[in-house]
Amino acid sequence: MSASLKLKPGPSPRVQRGHPWVFSGEVTRLLPDEHNGREVELRDSRGRFMGMGLYNAKSQIIWRRYSRDKVAFDESFLKAALEAAIARRAPDTARRLVWSEADGLPGLVVDQFGQVLVVQALTAGMDQALPIITTCLQRLLSPADIVYRNDAPSRKLEGLETSVTTLSGNPAEAAWLMLDGIEFFIDLHSGHKTGFYLDQRAQHLRVAELAKGRRVLDGFCHQGGFALHCAKAGAESVLAVDISEECVQAARLNAGKNQLAVDFSVMNMFDWFTANRQENFDLIVLDPPSFARSKKSLDGALRGYKELNLRAMRMLPPGGILATYSCSQNVSPAQFMSVLAEAAGDARRDFVVIEETGQPADHPVLLTMPESHYLKGAILQLR
Repeated sequence: MSASLKLKPGPSPRVQRGHPWVFSGEVTRLLPDEHNGREVELRDSRGRFMGMGLYNAKSQIIWRRYSRDKVAFDESFLKAALEAAIARRAPDTARRLVWSEADGLPGLVVDQFGQVLVVQALTAGMDQALPIITTCLQRLLSPADIVYRNDAPSRKLEGLETSVTTLSGNPAEAAWLMLDGIEFFIDLHSGHKTGFYLDQRAQHLRVAELAKGRRVLDGFCHQGGFALHCAKAGAESVLAVDISEECVQAARLNAGKNQLAVDFSVMNMFDWFTANRQENFDLIVLDPPSFARSKKSLDGALRGYKELNLRAMRMLPPGGILATYSCSQNVSPAQFMSVLAEAAGDARRDFVVIEETGQPADHPVLLTMPESHYLKGAILQLR
């Protein structure tokens, strides 16, 4: 019989409206540490069953729902959940196979790069279940190897250690992988996140459709996804900027491999805008890292997004295009669009919205969990 958590009486917490998380201050009492990482049922203040979740008293989020039904968190459940998640994805060279709560597997991320899988277990429950998860993935996909990228800082919030290992025991060697017609040198062992930003692949192609004959600035270029696709699409010129020397080196390597002409600069993007006020571009891409890693940093993040986009807007001529994005889960799509409107107002320029953008199908958004809708953006054109 599973242990049970009970919600405090009083105002309805978010979990009663469908959110999959419960915080420590929302329950009548905590459970002994022996339950950390294990399945626990949740009941409301009147004792009514609300679902099964993974418990961890070491985290502020003490309960994460994996099912609304009374289902054991065992091999049978994991096999079915993984099968369902994979079946929802279209076949591809590289794709996200599992996206945490959005797939009913809180804290589990699985990405596929060719014949290799990259797995992140970000919660205690998923960490404990890794042997079973590994067995299921082997049976379902027969990967050449599995890289366990358990080096995310968020693991520390769960009381977990960090490490990077492989199923084979052999180091995960960086290799070239063809993605959407361009070869990228992908480091699955020490590259950022799981090795590549799979969530922006569709936007790389969409923005490239607008790049022919234009002077392009790719801000926060990382491995050069936007820059390389724009160059391939026939941009007149492409300048890619990133604060990370390592990222610029990787992007330069990718450009050389694909014989694409791209100029690079290693510089803080805000500083670059300050130092190059008189520059003009026909297409500017802004894809920065998260500015709001917590709700406490939200106000500062919104100011940062506004200033960044304001500076870009001032560099565009009539007809110029700004493709701008935010991957901050604490910034809502409405807040991001509001910031862009404020920036345009301060720039005293009129932009029309070509389209608002979001996450691709393999990074699904759970309707009752705003945090799962982390990636948002807009493509704007100066009138």
